[in-house]
Amino acid sequence: MVAARAALVDAARGGDRAAFDELVRATSAETYTLAVRLVGDEEDAKDVVQETYLRAYRGLARFRGDAQFSTWLYRITANCAATHLGRRRRHRHDPLPDDDVVVDIDPSHDPEARADLAADRDLLTAALADLPPRLRAVIVLRDIYDLPHEAIAAELGISTSAAKVRLHRARRKLREELYPRPGAHDGEAARAV
Repeated sequence: MVAARAALVDAARGGDRAAFDELVRATSAETYTLAVRLVGDEEDAKDVVQETYLRAYRGLARFRGDAQFSTWLYRITANCAATHLGRRRRHRHDPLPDDDVVVDIDPSHDPEARADLAADRDLLTAALADLPPRLRAVIVLRDIYDLPHEAIAAELGISTSAAKVRLHRARRKLREELYPRPGAHDGEAARAV
C-alpha cells in the first residue's frame, strides 16, 4: 500500500491529475477526521479539507518524499486549521440569547413610521393652510418660531390677550380638523343639506 501510494505521489508530481484524485480519495477520510478534531466543527472542517487539498496540489512539486505523503498532508491540514481558527477568532461574535428580542425603536428607521410621519406632516400643513390668516399667523409665530405672546402681540399690532385668544382658537381649529370627533363632519353635512 505504501509503495502504491508512493507511485501515485510520483505520478501526481509528474502532472497526472487522476493520480492526485486517487490520493484525495485515499486520504480524505483521515484528513477530514483530523480537521474536525482541530477546528471542532464539521462545516468548518470541510473548508479546511478543501483548502488542504488545494495547497497540497499547488505544493506537490515541492514534496521531497522525506516523510510519508500522509504526514506531509497532516502538516498542511494543521496549518490550514490554524489559519481557519485564526480567521474565526477575528470574526467571532457572541450569539444573542434566544429570548432576547432585538427591536429598533428609533422611528426614523421604521419605514411605516416614517410614512405615517410624512402623512401627518401633510395633514398638518393642509390644516394650517386652511386656518384664517389672523389665526395662522399667531400659531406660526408661537408654535414654530417660539415667540412669546408679547412679541406676537407687538408683531401683529394686537394686545397680548388677543394673541392668547387667537392662539387658543387656532389650536382648537387644528385639533378639530386633525382629530375630528366621530360624527362631527356628518352633522355639518346634514346641516349643509
